[in-house]
Amino acid sequence: MDGFSIGHLPAQIDDRTSVSDFDYEWGDVSFSTRVWERTMEGGGVRVLLQVLVMRGSALSDLSAVRDFLTEYHERSPDWALEEFDNNGHTALRGETEVFWAPAKGVAVEVRDSSGLVGQEELLATAGGIAPSKDSG
Repeated sequence: MDGFSIGHLPAQIDDRTSVSDFDYEWGDVSFSTRVWERTMEGGGVRVLLQVLVMRGSALSDLSAVRDFLTEYHERSPDWALEEFDNNGHTALRGETEVFWAPAKGVAVEVRDSSGLVGQEELLATAGGIAPSKDSG
């Protein structure tokens, strides 16, 4: 997915889960997004997981990524995030998201926006994301 492989998916993603890819741009940043959804009994769809790869000059470092995502997700400037190591990269995590800047101008985010996957699986999924072997 845009230069990255996803090596782990939460157990909640199964044969009842559909997956879609989207490409778009917001605030001079390009997004490649993969979304896993499940149709709910009685109708409607619920997002289980999102992985976003973002590219743009505004994403110069982790602090800039945080500022960008604060605006993009309409979060408070005092958004409570905890720093941790994600495969040698300093990353930030909140209740339903994990993000890091693996290279200047590149950011990756894993989101559990519905709160259905849980923190352990969110972190395991983030830990399973790595540059693709064929990405150069």
